[in-house]
Amino acid sequence: SRGGAHKYLLSGRPEAPSPAVRMCWRLSTVFVAALLNSPRSSSADTYVLSDDGGLGRDFDGIGGLSGGGATSRLLVNYPEPHRSQILDYLFKPNFGASLHILKVEIGGDGQTTDGTEPSHMHYEDDENYFRGYEWWLMKEAKKRNPDIVLTALPWSFPGWLGRGKDWPYDFPDVTADYVVKWILGAKKYHDLHIQYVGIWNERDFDVKYIKLLRYTLDKSGLEEVRIIASDNLWEPIAQSLLLDPELSGAVDVIGAHYPGTKTVPQALKTLKKLWASEDYSTYNDAMGAGCWARILNQNYVNGQMTSTISWNLVASYYEELPFGRCGLMTAQEPWSGNYVVSPPIWITAHTTQFTQPGWTYLRTVGHLANGGSYVALTDGKGNLTVVIETMTHDHSACIRPPLPAFNLTSQTATFNLRGSFASVKELQVWRSQFNFKTQKPSFFEKLTALVNGSFTLDLAEDEVYTLTTVTTGRKGSYADPPPPARFPKAYKDNFDVQDPPFSEAPNFADQTGVFEYFVNTTDPGPHVFTMRQVVTQRPVTWTADADQTISVIGDYKWQNLSVTCDVFMENLKNGGIFVAARVSKGGQDVRRAKGVFFWVFVNGTYKVTSDIAGQAVLAEGKSGTEAFTWYTLSLTVEGQKATGMLNGKVLWAKSVQLQPPNGWAAIGTASFELAQFDNFSVVAE
Repeated sequence: SRGGAHKYLLSGRPEAPSPAVRMCWRLSTVFVAALLNSPRSSSADTYVLSDDGGLGRDFDGIGGLSGGGATSRLLVNYPEPHRSQILDYLFKPNFGASLHILKVEIGGDGQTTDGTEPSHMHYEDDENYFRGYEWWLMKEAKKRNPDIVLTALPWSFPGWLGRGKDWPYDFPDVTADYVVKWILGAKKYHDLHIQYVGIWNERDFDVKYIKLLRYTLDKSGLEEVRIIASDNLWEPIAQSLLLDPELSGAVDVIGAHYPGTKTVPQALKTLKKLWASEDYSTYNDAMGAGCWARILNQNYVNGQMTSTISWNLVASYYEELPFGRCGLMTAQEPWSGNYVVSPPIWITAHTTQFTQPGWTYLRTVGHLANGGSYVALTDGKGNLTVVIETMTHDHSACIRPPLPAFNLTSQTATFNLRGSFASVKELQVWRSQFNFKTQKPSFFEKLTALVNGSFTLDLAEDEVYTLTTVTTGRKGSYADPPPPARFPKAYKDNFDVQDPPFSEAPNFADQTGVFEYFVNTTDPGPHVFTMRQVVTQRPVTWTADADQTISVIGDYKWQNLSVTCDVFMENLKNGGIFVAARVSKGGQDVRRAKGVFFWVFVNGTYKVTSDIAGQAVLAEGKSGTEAFTWYTLSLTVEGQKATGMLNGKVLWAKSVQLQPPNGWAAIGTASFELAQFDNFSVVAE
């Protein structure tokens, strides 16, 4: 055989061969070289798809993640019909991504990558199950797909849970009660049944928390809610499950974040479901779609993972925040209505439109001879779906982890259907061709059906095929959305909304702290409806919240602008409040934000700094400001000159070398403290 001859050649030439042996060796060398260099189309590698030897693991679905954090922030502000169209592309069966799973953040008031999401319990004696937009998003997903699986994970926790420490599990009964209350609130107030809840952070003593969470769920009538632990790493949880039967009884799924398609032997030994419970996290162009195509198949082929969940669901946050456009599609301009149905949507459809949770992988899955992979799944009722990918290394690298080198070349592959599939006479064919050389991709194109129980494909580089007995696939579409547009140069909001549909004002992206609509029933004057910063204690979070609260808004490219806002300080001891321009950083980098920050304090002083930390002071002096009084702050930045006004009068003017040259507008407070904002406006050139 070609492989055997090649192996013989590599073994080395025999010593002192006879002339006849030398002649045979030379002839075999020529023959093998000709075979190795022959065109691939002259022969095909053959693969068998069969259930004769039994089936593999149950398929749990493909999902998207809203949160971790604030990644759907701008979606809720979209006007109709564009908002519903975006949701259809994500969730509607047989239309677009047709996702099986929606995973959401249990908001904890802390910065968790691109912003903060509000907790249902800002304080220990506080409960509110209408904050934020995740409730709305879950209900919208359920409207489109009643069978969608809902799972949740807390990335951060309100500070009171930590009891002064940056760790939420020293009092595991309190934390378990906090999480279970969120699940009960989803059910009671929104008729949402959460099916899985994750535990992200993990240390040895977290075992107690996992057991307590299982006990609290059961005691609360939530026996059907399953636990994912850890929703982060394979170890040390896998080994702990093998050693602790009680812990094993509490955990249903081991979840890994960005596993690189690999698992560990101990996780496999547990016989638990294995999920890539957060994966992808890659810019959603064609190369990002290549990453997604490769891992959707190879997470199972290499790692026996039966679910893969994309971080994130939809890139609905300012693109200049960390991991801009790392969603399955992009919807970051509610002011224009523009959105982009990105290639990962159609790569998702190759699997989701032709399978469902509860289907089962065949054991006959694997790698193609010249690179790439194939999986096959069945519903046990005669239906079969095969997904094939031939993504090359340079066109399928995810943002993490690093992708080891591998080779892939064009090839011809024949698939023979055996077992109960031998009688299959027709397979629908869907194809995506990336065509990186021509820059003319074709995604999710329906081809002519194949027949007769086996099929042969000429597989080029960077392609995805689905072959299936399912006939309901569809490439959904709407009329083109409006063209993209920059954030309005003149923008204002007085927050005068009697019954706001969401707790946050449109377009503000909270980076530290939580800014919510507030009705001041004690104020009969013009400031009855305001926006209020409500977090009064540093949250427990994995990333670095700034020491100050801040919410950004606008166009990151703004250079010359004026920001005006009415402000009201409520912290008598050391309260302070600011407006800012040219803010350079947000998300998990917000602590390093630069810009122009104009602060006033309850002690009657003001300060101007070029950093959010308040250390690089440009100007300072007396302001006469105090708590529980409304003031109007105005900040104008033009070129290398900045001017601040208090109640319409110039308080300071400064000509300095201001860096950076551009950035967002922002409002915020000097610490975690109560403060109110009203009549916000910005005018940019």
